[in-house]
Amino acid sequence: FPGEQARSIIEKAYGQPLDKTFTSFDEKPLASASIAQVHAARIRSGEEVIVKVVRPNLRRTIQQDISLMYVIADALERYWARGKRLKPTVVVSEFQKTVLDELDMMREAANASQLRRNFENSKMMYVPEVYWDYTRKNVLVMERVRGLSIDDKLGLESAGVDLESLAERGVEIFFTQVFRDHFFHADVHPGNLFVIPSDDGLKPRFVPVDFGIMGSLSEFDQRYLAENFS
Repeated sequence: FPGEQARSIIEKAYGQPLDKTFTSFDEKPLASASIAQVHAARIRSGEEVIVKVVRPNLRRTIQQDISLMYVIADALERYWARGKRLKPTVVVSEFQKTVLDELDMMREAANASQLRRNFENSKMMYVPEVYWDYTRKNVLVMERVRGLSIDDKLGLESAGVDLESLAERGVEIFFTQVFRDHFFHADVHPGNLFVIPSDDGLKPRFVPVDFGIMGSLSEFDQRYLAENFS
């Protein structure tokens, strides 16, 4: 959506003109997805940040779509032989919770802050800092971190990244989240994961972004997985 519309949303959230908050704001988005889009900016204390803005009028559109999904799911349970067993209304309910949670930038900020605390001293993963003073229900402001996309194989190789070490670190990080912290990034894909190369190529650091969907496992699920891995 237009950058000037993003500017208007941010000014409404802050209750003041944009230049009272940022010394610079790029109206051309760095990225744009189904829930929100991201703009580069600089806060008045000098730090480079990214500003994530929820799409306008999105909640109403999602609620309308989910209402239609419930109608279809209810019909499937009533008239399809396998409907009651597969419980499509339960599936829609879970989808509704996940998607509506993604619209809340305060929740995403809390997720990011928790993950950052969990990996505060890690040499394998760096989680950007949230600027809470600038974060609202529909606006998230975070530290801007530069890295290579996880699917940029040529770029990673050119930067001297050892891909085998990178893969090993990726597995270790994920299982650390699942089994040590019981709190993990549940929306990992190339758009959400970057790499900061190291001087020797053997110790690259992962940088996750977009913390709208996080997951956790019960003790039963953890034990079940551990037993299958052993």
